[in-house]
Amino acid sequence: MKLPKKDKRKIKQKLLHKYRLVILNEDTFEERLSFQLSKLNVIILTAISALLLVSGTALLIAFTPIREYIPGYSSTALKNKATRLTLTVDSLTTVVNKNSAYFRSIRNMLIGKVDSLDMKQVYTLEDSKPVDADTVNLSASQQDSILRAKVEQEDKYNLIEKATFNTNFTLFPPVSGRITEVYNAEERHYAVDVVTEKNEPVKATLDGVVIFAEWTAETGYVIIIEHNFGLISVYKHNATLLKNQGDLVTAGEAIAVVGDTGEFSYGPHLHFELWVDGYPVNPSDYINFE
Repeated sequence: MKLPKKDKRKIKQKLLHKYRLVILNEDTFEERLSFQLSKLNVIILTAISALLLVSGTALLIAFTPIREYIPGYSSTALKNKATRLTLTVDSLTTVVNKNSAYFRSIRNMLIGKVDSLDMKQVYTLEDSKPVDADTVNLSASQQDSILRAKVEQEDKYNLIEKATFNTNFTLFPPVSGRITEVYNAEERHYAVDVVTEKNEPVKATLDGVVIFAEWTAETGYVIIIEHNFGLISVYKHNATLLKNQGDLVTAGEAIAVVGDTGEFSYGPHLHFELWVDGYPVNPSDYINFE
C-alpha cells in the first residue's frame, strides 16, 4: 500500500528538518559549541559509527592477541600445546604398537609358537640345506623336463628369498655336547636339545644385547639375546642366569649355567633356538655342537 504524497512529504520534512545542538557553559551560559543536525544526519552517523565499531572489533579479534582475552576463546599457546600433545601421542602410539609387536614375538619364542601362515616359511627354511655342487648330478632327467615349467612357476612364490640367513660370520657354539632332540618344524620343536654336564657354562653365540632374562614355569631360567642381522638366540632350562636384561655380551661370553629347570625339562641340557626376522631356523645348520 503506497503512502499518499502528502504523507511522504511530511516524513521527508521531518527527516530533513534542521535542529541545533548547542553546548553551553553551565555557569555563564556562554555558547561553546553548536551543531546543526537533522534526523537523517543522526541516522546516517549512527549507522556509520556502528559499522566502524563492528569492523574495528572484528579486525582486533582476527589479527591481534586481544582475542585471547575473550571468555571462552582458547589461547594460541594452548592450541600449540594441544598440537604438540597430539603429535606426541601419535608418536607414542606408534612406539607402543612396535613394542607390542616386538614383545609378542618374544612371547612366541618363549612358548615356541609360530603362526599358521608363517609355517610355510618355516618349512622352506627347514628344506633349504646347503648343497655341494660337486655331488649333484646336473644332467636333466625325463621327470625334470616334465616338471620344469611347474617348478619355475612355483619358484615365483617361494618364500625362501624372504627368510634367507646370511652366515658370513661365525656362530659360537653355546655348549658342546650330544644332541638328544633335533630341530623339527613339523612337530613345532624349533630348537635343538643338547645334553652336557651339569653346571657347564652357556655362552653367547654372537655379540648382542640381552632382551630377556627371567624365570618361566615351563622352561625355567630363560635368556634371550638380540644380535645384528635380525638374529635372536634363545637359551632355556638354565640352572642360573649370569646376565641381566639390557646387558651387552660378546660371542663366547658366559651368560648362564646349564641346568634342569622348568616343567618341560628331562635332565641337565640346553634348549637352544635361533630365530631370523621372526622365523625359526635349524641351529645345527650353522653350529657344530660336538
